[in-house]
Amino acid sequence: MDEPVNARVLRGQRLAEAMREDLELYGVAELEERIEALQAEVARCRAQIERKQAGRAAADALFSRPS
Repeated sequence: MDEPVNARVLRGQRLAEAMREDLELYGVAELEERIEALQAEVARCRAQIERKQAGRAAADALFSRPS
């Protein structure tokens, strides 16, 4: 069988590739843009963590036995 044209990207693969990228090829403005994008991604991850923790806390409160 032939391989699919669009192979599935594994979870975290793009991040790993970005971390190995040669930064010497970028100018200062491009590096600053990259930092802004990475900071936005960190904020997005932190927001998702907070949503997950809030959901877990709500579930724990709903299903925990009264003391």
